[in-house]
Amino acid sequence: MALHPLHGLVEQLETQPIIFIGGKGGVGKTTTAASLASYYASQQQKTLIVSTDPAHSLGDVLNVRLNNEKTVISPYLDAIELNPDVIVDEHFAQVERTIKAYANPDMMPKIREHLRLSKSAPGAQEAAMLESMCHHLVEAADAGYEHIIFDTAPTGHTLRLLVLPEMMGAWTDGLLAQQRRQAKLRSVATHLDSHNKKDSQKNDVANPFAAKKSDRWEQAVSVLEKRKQLFRQAGLLLHDRTQTAIVLVMTADVLPLAETKRAIEQLEDSKLMPAAIVINQLISTNQSDEFWRRRAERQQHLLQDIEQSFTKYPLYPIYLQQTDVRGTDALSALLSV
Repeated sequence: MALHPLHGLVEQLETQPIIFIGGKGGVGKTTTAASLASYYASQQQKTLIVSTDPAHSLGDVLNVRLNNEKTVISPYLDAIELNPDVIVDEHFAQVERTIKAYANPDMMPKIREHLRLSKSAPGAQEAAMLESMCHHLVEAADAGYEHIIFDTAPTGHTLRLLVLPEMMGAWTDGLLAQQRRQAKLRSVATHLDSHNKKDSQKNDVANPFAAKKSDRWEQAVSVLEKRKQLFRQAGLLLHDRTQTAIVLVMTADVLPLAETKRAIEQLEDSKLMPAAIVINQLISTNQSDEFWRRRAERQQHLLQDIEQSFTKYPLYPIYLQQTDVRGTDALSALLSV
């Protein structure tokens, strides 16, 4: 399969509301994502670009200071750099508020300490980041965006985020099942308590299993139900090819080729088919300098392997630029050729 003209990429993704840009670290994911966002914004298509990469390079590429809140770049372009630390703090603060509604006040110091330690537990940051991403996914259409583009962290992180909605949904189902079992126990305890109320009053001993305010438990269940619904909606969006496109970025080098192969295998196993592959930092073969000519020849040799490895997916080239591509005008122009 020959390389497609680069403008074909923006045409292919024109009708995709959700675009994930993934790939190995250092291959140009952020530049590709920002170029797509800038191009669609230049065509007066309302676009939101969200960076989930802790490296925080999106602001550098757009030449704008970004943070965890939405920043207006232009009338048709907004950008966010999700801060994992802020998101984790907000996530656990919400968990604490939910628990506080029905927990024994004497238990709260221990619970707070447990939550504090849980912030650094494996997967905690990813789970909090996922929930934030899911909110943006589900709310983007209501906010009037025609495109929401995710500039993601290196490949392994991206893959985990893409498959986490189903895992988190199953985990939430387990919590809800536990809540239902506890509700049954409380119902039985309340029934016993009604029969033994006089004895309890005589002995001035309260039934330790007597139900507390039912609305507090219902509030906790409501929070879990909302999270389950959020993950379900996000999961459906991610698996809908009319809604979501996954674009992998690579360079014509051995290690990115191997990593892209593995990424595609994992995506296909999860029934998340990539929409396209971008081959970045290509060097024109018309070089007078021997070093660059040899580099270009090596890339051409690897391009044959790339074309043979990814026959099912359109391949789009981005050639190495003489200067850094920064700012929406330069980024938009990159995809206009």
